[in-house]
Amino acid sequence: MKKILSFGLSAIALLVLVTGCSSKTGESTAKDSTTKERVTVKLGLIGADTDVWDDVQARLKDEGIDLEYVKFTEYSQPNTALANGDIDLNSFQHQYFLDNFNAEHGTEIVSIGNTVNAPLGIYSDKMKDVKELKEGDQVAIPNDVTNGGRALLLLQTAGLIKVNPDKAQAPTVSDITENKLNLEIVELEASQTARALQDVAASVINSGMAVDAGFVPTTDAIYLEPVDDTSRPYVNIIAARKEDADNEVYQKVVAAYQTDETIKVIEATSKGSSIPAWATFGTK
Repeated sequence: MKKILSFGLSAIALLVLVTGCSSKTGESTAKDSTTKERVTVKLGLIGADTDVWDDVQARLKDEGIDLEYVKFTEYSQPNTALANGDIDLNSFQHQYFLDNFNAEHGTEIVSIGNTVNAPLGIYSDKMKDVKELKEGDQVAIPNDVTNGGRALLLLQTAGLIKVNPDKAQAPTVSDITENKLNLEIVELEASQTARALQDVAASVINSGMAVDAGFVPTTDAIYLEPVDDTSRPYVNIIAARKEDADNEVYQKVVAAYQTDETIKVIEATSKGSSIPAWATFGTK
């Protein structure tokens, strides 16, 4: 009887133990299937306008991804932060700017997706047409190599100057070969070009800086950069460190950006001043 009783109690104990383990495993599986670990992606931006990214972020939340904006004021900062690992991605520059930065700093930052093409514009609070510029007027342009060269090419397209064609997309002020109005080209940090309008006759301002200053490029610029095949180097991008180019989370960020929903927000917020580049030039 003692042996039978002992065996019976052992069997009951074993049954309870197995049942308990089975119950816990089931609970764990159920929890794992309903709980998605959230990931935060630090995104470097320049400028105050985040309407488009806010829309993208709303979609990413369903993917378990949260965007944390890290805002910078100068073009020299976001790539340095990305290369140092202080942020995960940035979205502020065109491909030509990135290529130049990599060459100058020995960094390996790559584009993982196209965003928009934002035409460069000439602005003035003193005139309505570039033809009104007079002898010796001052014209401000960005002082970095890529945007400065782009600004000079824009002034050439507007018929104001001519530059050495051998310099391709990177002419400097010293490469001006014809300047009939003897315009004085004033080179400023890009973030200062809009603020300089009260001191100069006209200023070449990057689209994002112009929008932050309250301008609508398509209506307020006295001359706007044409968009054609030569615009490809100036397509804005989402950038990552080379080793993270295929990161699944970052690719989801790109996919969430390159949607019809984003196109609607771009068109509404930029009033046609920014063009969805992935629809024109490809996804990257």
